[in-house]
Amino acid sequence: MTQNRQVLLASRPSGAVRPENFCIVDAPLPKPGEGQVLLRHHWLSLDPYMRGRMDDARSYAQNAALGEVMVGGIAGEVAESRNPKFKVGDCVIGAQGWQLYSVSDGRGLTRVDTRVAPLSHYLGILGMPGVTAWVGLIDIGKAKAGETVAVSAASGAVGSVVGQLAKLRGCRVVGIAGGAAKCGYCFSELGFDACVDYKAGRLLEDLQEATPQGVDVYFDNVGGEILDAVLTRMNPHSRIPLCGTISQYDKADSHGIRNFRSFLVNRILLQGFIVSDRKAAWPQAIAEITQWVKDGKLKYRESVAQGLDSAPSAFIGMLKGENFGKQVVKLT
Repeated sequence: MTQNRQVLLASRPSGAVRPENFCIVDAPLPKPGEGQVLLRHHWLSLDPYMRGRMDDARSYAQNAALGEVMVGGIAGEVAESRNPKFKVGDCVIGAQGWQLYSVSDGRGLTRVDTRVAPLSHYLGILGMPGVTAWVGLIDIGKAKAGETVAVSAASGAVGSVVGQLAKLRGCRVVGIAGGAAKCGYCFSELGFDACVDYKAGRLLEDLQEATPQGVDVYFDNVGGEILDAVLTRMNPHSRIPLCGTISQYDKADSHGIRNFRSFLVNRILLQGFIVSDRKAAWPQAIAEITQWVKDGKLKYRESVAQGLDSAPSAFIGMLKGENFGKQVVKLT
């Protein structure tokens, strides 16, 4: 291999992301210098946060630069090493972006053990999405046995872990997902107590039926109309860990919150969070989730796109809710 295929950010979206916002190019294969390693990427993670990085607006992290490799997490292996901390064949995860190869000085790389789980799982349940679920539910939501936990995007990379963690804590779990197949998966496979299909046209009625005792913790991944609907079911002193607002990412005008009065009446605590701000929680979260995966107590599903060239279309599909579980791209 003498070339490195890359996906660049060609233009910033106006509204929905389009294929022409990306550009696929071949660049020279990078060469590691002293203290560096050459990484061969095997898996690319596609996540909703990337949509915000495509904009030129103030955010919690630096935006992707036009003409540069699109930002994103990868899982791969060391193909060449001039760094004594890494040897050829080491499996690692990092944030090297949408490309087949990269050079790193080792900072930001984490070794992973593929004897515990497949390499791609370290981009999902054993990586950032899994920790996000743990931090939001346990550290922020403080879910307790006997409480009702609702979670949107319930079949996705974060939501599916949230619901399972809540069940392990003795909670009643109500998922919200799009379509009968996703709701059936949450109920039958993941063990949720109920799952509401927001595409069925009966969101308020179905939520009321699924939450007869109201909602104590709502883990929100989507915002918009679903947040407004859940606000009608919140109990006094309930908590809302706000993880994402994916329903609004492609919209020029935000939906806002129309049931805002519920926050006052029910004394709701709303906490937006970015999991990278909570590094102190990562070791405990990863340790607990890893043990539950080993014990077979947590299930996990992936949507797999094939080849780097498929990344733009897979990303666009994910933003529309077409993925089922964690969206990854198999690069090799």
